[in-house]
Amino acid sequence: MRRCGFSAGNGRCRSAAASFRLPLHEPSKAQVLASDGNTRVDREAFIIVLDNARQESYHGVVSLTRQKVRSWERIPNAQPPIAIDEFVGCEAACKRDPEFQAALRRRGITDVETVIVDPWSAGAYEDDQGRRLVRALTFARFSPTDNAYAHPIDNLVTIVDLNEMKVLRIDDYGVVPVPQIPGNYGADDTKAPVQLKALEIHQPDGPSFEIDGQSVRWERWQFRIGFTPREGLVLYTIGFEDQGRLRSILYRASLSEMVVPYGDVSPVHSHKNAFDGGKYNIGALANSLELGCDCLGVIRYFDATLAGSDGSPVVIRNAICMHEEDYGILWKHVDFRIEQTEVRRSRRLVVSWITTVGNYEYGLFWYFYQDGSLEFEVKLTGILSVGALKRGETSKYGQVLNADGLYAPIHQHFFNLRLDVDIDGVTNSMYEIDIERESAGGHNPEKNGFYARATVLQRELEAQRTVDALKGRFWRIVNPHTMNSVGEPVGYRLIPGSNTVMFADSAASIAKRATFATKNLWVTPYAEQERYAAGDYPNQHPGGAGLPEWTLANRSIEETDLVLWYTIGSNHVARLEDWPVMPVMYTGFMLRPDGFFNDNPAMDVAPSHHHGHGHGHVHVNGQGTSHDRKS
Repeated sequence: MRRCGFSAGNGRCRSAAASFRLPLHEPSKAQVLASDGNTRVDREAFIIVLDNARQESYHGVVSLTRQKVRSWERIPNAQPPIAIDEFVGCEAACKRDPEFQAALRRRGITDVETVIVDPWSAGAYEDDQGRRLVRALTFARFSPTDNAYAHPIDNLVTIVDLNEMKVLRIDDYGVVPVPQIPGNYGADDTKAPVQLKALEIHQPDGPSFEIDGQSVRWERWQFRIGFTPREGLVLYTIGFEDQGRLRSILYRASLSEMVVPYGDVSPVHSHKNAFDGGKYNIGALANSLELGCDCLGVIRYFDATLAGSDGSPVVIRNAICMHEEDYGILWKHVDFRIEQTEVRRSRRLVVSWITTVGNYEYGLFWYFYQDGSLEFEVKLTGILSVGALKRGETSKYGQVLNADGLYAPIHQHFFNLRLDVDIDGVTNSMYEIDIERESAGGHNPEKNGFYARATVLQRELEAQRTVDALKGRFWRIVNPHTMNSVGEPVGYRLIPGSNTVMFADSAASIAKRATFATKNLWVTPYAEQERYAAGDYPNQHPGGAGLPEWTLANRSIEETDLVLWYTIGSNHVARLEDWPVMPVMYTGFMLRPDGFFNDNPAMDVAPSHHHGHGHGHVHVNGQGTSHDRKS
């Protein structure tokens, strides 16, 4: 493997250095908003370099336009994300280690090539002394295509130094029999499939979206598409055309961080801490979506071009999928007195990507609706992270999956979305809305009263909020300088979907490192350098970076350029039905206009002029709504 990056200031190779993923170094927000579309800006890349021999990390900005290193500095006490080739190197280091081989023999495994090794984050549990560490977990594969996750080699943890690619220590907590029952899930392994009749979607006139490079127009929506190795899909400059004027809603929307804490107290599972964004570069693990019917309809794909760990370009073909979907009724009313019915079909634009992080798959979907709403949804699937118990044992911290002791510990998934909101401009304020019961009294004689109470969030510390379904809580972002037709500030609602917060104690290492997951909403004033909820380099960081650090300043968030950090949490209490591959679980949130428009913006959607009659093709909306490709 060639491991070579830029050295400080001269662009030459250094000995035993590995350059990591290079995202775009974006121009400033002010520069973009002031641009007329023809303004020339330098194309720049942000680069992270790891010097394995010196165990030092650097980051800098390189001007691609000028072919020049613009800035460069050493990063003290930081570990960059783990690269794919380090996954491979970690497994090889384990397999050639005599103590690792001996631990396998104690469990009846004599052929080291029958196992796979997953490098998990070392977190902040080790006295790392500057070392680049992972905690490797091991699984057995009893045939070339066997699902190794059905055969966890539990109670065995291997501490590996990735700079030296050698095993530092084996933690063996005692032999537990390796589960033997297969968990294979291929087409040839399943029961007789249940067959349905063909479902085909046709668009004879093609899709309704228009694409110019990375810019997209659909219905009255306009936005730009980007992709980074750490965040995956990024949406920029999202706006909606209203009476001939493009009105801004979001400047930038992306996945800021993701973490998966586990609730099992055993020494193996209690140390699991997967920061899939800042530690594993979740975007770089994106799927190519040409196979397996990930999307359905007339599809436009976008490739993602990243940099490999040796600096060479890596193209993920079809990393992003865009298509249209029929979404049922948009609005309807029947006036039975005059026998008049008006109904409109809803169509939504889907922009999505799917990533595989070891055993898990995450589908991240953005939906654009004709009424000006915007939705984000996560689809969780893949294979549970499992362990093993002795036959007949159970645990309060998880679910036994089969008679061989295969076991899935309880865990959570947290996704933090960074939403740089620009509701009709950059000057915004934030309100929390709760539904309150009216007090009893003469003003409420029937004692039936209730109302929506709005509380302005003035500073950062009071804007660290959690959901409250019993109060119907949502948040309203307004532009106090732009009024609608009834004299109220225009706004959008942030409406929670299913959600939770972290259950780990505040003193737990994972809570210190992923403090963003202890609240569902954080609000900060815009700062260009504040990009990631758990800080720039969460790998092996002891905690406190990112949102908890920035918000200590308790800055004002009234009438300013706001950034919303919304955390979606999903509790995963495993079921037997989640094995061997779990059906999709869903979670997300929605942004809906709230006084942003003066009336229903979907009133001008054309009526359907064709209806299905139980057979043949169905045409809807009169907008060129059919598809002719399956996937």
